Amino acid sequence: MPIYEYQCNACGHEHEALQKLGAEPLVICPACNEAELKKKISAAGFRLKGGGWYETDFKSGNKKNVAGESKAPEKSGGGCGGSCACH
Repeated sequence: MPIYEYQCNACGHEHEALQKLGAEPLVICPACNEAELKKKISAAGFRLKGGGWYETDFKSGNKKNVAGESKAPEKSGGGCGGSCACH
């Protein structure tokens, strides 16, 4: 569940609330009990890194993947050189 930030227009009190995505916004200020609480717009507190995210996400400079380029593991042919039916 996301944490939403609220600020009261009447007294200026700032409040954080853990709410479900579909929950109605809070309106009553817990400090002054006025119906002046408004939801603030703020940046997310996390950043998704690693392989598997879109190429354009969090792009910086010439890097296409924030986690860096990773090589695929080399396949070993075992003792048979990869020419048998076991591979």
